[in-house]
Amino acid sequence: MGKPKPQKKKNKSSRPQSVLGPGGSISKNAMNTSDPSTLLDQANVLLQTGQADAAVEVAQQALDLAPANSAAQRLAINLLGEINVELGEIDTARQHFLRAVELDPNGSISEAEGGGAEKFLWLAQLSEEGGKDSVQWFEKGVSSLRQTLQSLEEGKTTPKDVLDAQEKKTKLANALCAVSEIYMTDLSWEEDAESRCDSLITEALLVTPDAPEVLQTLASIRISQLRTEDAQAALTRSIDLWKDLPPEDSSVPDFAVRISLARLLMEVTLEMEALEVVERLILEDDQSVEAWYLGGWCLYLLAEKQQAPKDADAEDAENPRHASLVASREWLMQSLKLYGLLEYEDEPLRDHAMELVQEMNKELGEDMDDSEGEDEGEDEEWDDEDVESEEDHEMADS
Repeated sequence: MGKPKPQKKKNKSSRPQSVLGPGGSISKNAMNTSDPSTLLDQANVLLQTGQADAAVEVAQQALDLAPANSAAQRLAINLLGEINVELGEIDTARQHFLRAVELDPNGSISEAEGGGAEKFLWLAQLSEEGGKDSVQWFEKGVSSLRQTLQSLEEGKTTPKDVLDAQEKKTKLANALCAVSEIYMTDLSWEEDAESRCDSLITEALLVTPDAPEVLQTLASIRISQLRTEDAQAALTRSIDLWKDLPPEDSSVPDFAVRISLARLLMEVTLEMEALEVVERLILEDDQSVEAWYLGGWCLYLLAEKQQAPKDADAEDAENPRHASLVASREWLMQSLKLYGLLEYEDEPLRDHAMELVQEMNKELGEDMDDSEGEDEGEDEEWDDEDVESEEDHEMADS
């Protein structure tokens, strides 16, 4: 597994809308201010509304006006780091977060005052060296989060305190999982890698026992330990936490997390469950190349097991391999179409999809008569050199 993705941006509902003018722009009156706090509010609004280029200017103005060693200064530095991540200026972002560390070395200052764990977590994810360097930054973030969480647990008296504590628990568990993933990949050669993974995931489960992402990490660890049944149990439990919830429910994991879930389910031979996950993903985003690809691969694996999809009719049930192969080819062809249309860049995915389609063509034939709604010409032989132009041509015809 790779590095964890950056933390989600704040929910739009929490944005300081008072500084917005008509159409969501910053009002002129709000821009004419020398108050760093007001400028920081403006910069946050600009960032959260996709105007990072404008946000960086406002945030820099806030930093220039902020007194030394003030909360406004720390908040501005951290915000500039986040904005530069959004702009793809990773080196600049890293420098801002390193400066934030100088002002709050242990993360003991509260987040409201521009301190806390966030800068450490960003530096862990942005580390050029990865491996031990990332682990060291994550550990600083974990230490800060533990301290903050302890204070919140001791003093929480309001619903907001409870929500803040839960947010910190989620961040802590995710950071622990991120470290365990590094020990499964970059640092897998370390003698204590396995024991570190076990201790990290144990703490993460104690902090958030019902977090789907944590259970997926547990499954990854168990897969690496060849404990397939334990991995299956963890993944099944993870799915049960959200499978009956509507897509908009906040408890439903992010799209990318569920893509990873589908891959893990396939790895432990739970293809039916993986297919259900992917089908739901397609309903949410039918332009996902990877979702169509994984669905096609799931169906191919079911065919290898002589199993038909759950929604197969009576005729297909009599020949389950054929039914699954036909469906697999349709899914994979759709994935390849989108690959060309969207200029997707995962060549191994494309190559594997093409390999599977060509293999199925040998058994099913290349006329595609068994595929509903397919355009003529999709049965042509594709190679690595002409696949993209062929897919573009087919998309234009359809």
